[in-house]
Amino acid sequence: MLRLNFERRKTEMKKLYFITGSQDLYGEETLAQAAKDSQEMAAFLSEKLENIAEVVFQPVVRNSSEAVSVCTKASSDSECIGVIMWMHTFSPAKMWITALKALRKPMLHLHTQHNERLPYDSIDMDFMNLNQSAHGDREFGFICTRLGIKREVVSGYYKHSDVVEKVRRFAQAAAAVDFGRGMRVAMFGNNMRDVAVTDGDRVESEIKYGWNVNYYGIGDLCSIISEITDEEVDAKMAEYTEKYEMNTDNISAVRVQAKYEAALDKFLAKENISAFTDTFQDLNGLEQLPGIAAQNIMAKGVGFGPEGDYKTAALAAVLFKMAEGRNGATGFLEDYTYDLPEGEETELASHMLEVSPVFAAEKPKIEVHPLGIGGKADPARLVFEGTTGEGIAVSMIDMGDRFRLVCAEITLVKQPEPMQKLPVARVMWKLKPDFATGSAAWIYAGGAHHAVVSTALTADDIRLFAKMTDTELVVIDEKTELNAFEQQLEMLDAIASLKR
Repeated sequence: MLRLNFERRKTEMKKLYFITGSQDLYGEETLAQAAKDSQEMAAFLSEKLENIAEVVFQPVVRNSSEAVSVCTKASSDSECIGVIMWMHTFSPAKMWITALKALRKPMLHLHTQHNERLPYDSIDMDFMNLNQSAHGDREFGFICTRLGIKREVVSGYYKHSDVVEKVRRFAQAAAAVDFGRGMRVAMFGNNMRDVAVTDGDRVESEIKYGWNVNYYGIGDLCSIISEITDEEVDAKMAEYTEKYEMNTDNISAVRVQAKYEAALDKFLAKENISAFTDTFQDLNGLEQLPGIAAQNIMAKGVGFGPEGDYKTAALAAVLFKMAEGRNGATGFLEDYTYDLPEGEETELASHMLEVSPVFAAEKPKIEVHPLGIGGKADPARLVFEGTTGEGIAVSMIDMGDRFRLVCAEITLVKQPEPMQKLPVARVMWKLKPDFATGSAAWIYAGGAHHAVVSTALTADDIRLFAKMTDTELVVIDEKTELNAFEQQLEMLDAIASLKR
């Protein structure tokens, strides 16, 4: 993937509470040691999480009132994105019931211990009583299961690299969920007329995910556009010429896009917007459909969805947040057309303009071409071939009584031949386990033609997000078999029916 110098929108680092369970039975000396060990472990994990979150030690929990206190504190602390639970000793689970029912933050149950190896020469009952997470965590796990609490369980020594990586993924997912709480999404215009899959229940989106989605007239943007100065346009043009190759003589059309982006920057900042949509059916007052303006903003971490697709726009912003600090690309793409040589079938993903340059395998070119829909002037856009590598495509759909995430594992590939007459950016990929199975499974699941594609995230990351938000998830991968997949969908429908 081409390395482009994009500045991501920065958010302040938040906290994960490190909560250790015990009881009064073992005496002050044991409790003091448990606290010391826990502080050491919290400090180690905090260092390993770097800029994701600070792991903050909480006083060792000895009884029900202390459990309620720390869980209530975590739930009400806006800086806390989740909790790490660990039972250093045996901690009777009934003391956790009220506390766990009050907990409103994602939970990682870390099944580990402070010591990596047994001290074979010196081990005694004092050591056993202190280091007994082997059954303390099982007691805690039972009560979580009995209460139906969704959580992530990570087992292994806390300093081992695989455990650290799992804790990091949990922290990134928790940070993304937290980012979504209260996230504001702007819709310039409404959903594309008569289109079903991109529509959705905006009230339920806010109830479930915290996404505050609101309509704005395109005139709200046009009024800002009219006030943009030549100096502001010049600054954007300087940014464009630094990042991209100017492959057009129609500089005035490019300056129009620069003006749009400068206005969008101001609008997004003023309204505290993290994601937005537009539609070619509502461009009154605009000369062009936003092209470079949308593409360059998307690369900075702002979510985008075309034709009023607010779900994809919001999901793109959340997944971009989850992918912070990782190598790879994340952004909106659309299933467009196929290349179908037998056994080598590939999909060409694109859109009429709005493909993020984070997917570029080469330096993007600024070009101006006609756009057959919308009835406006020829828009300037970025044109490039897409990156390669393993990735996922994720679609969020509204099933009427719940939301569903469809996650497909894909392999992004180099386009086999030039596409000299295609005036848009594009990415090509192969479906797993094969074209026939992967495409049919996506259609059976109701997956949309719009998706968030990422080479930075994996299906495991989406699984974590789904678990933390209690969202239905289906995964299409190398193991997918259509008969079993259809049965899974039928079972999910049956479960949803029972919950109504």
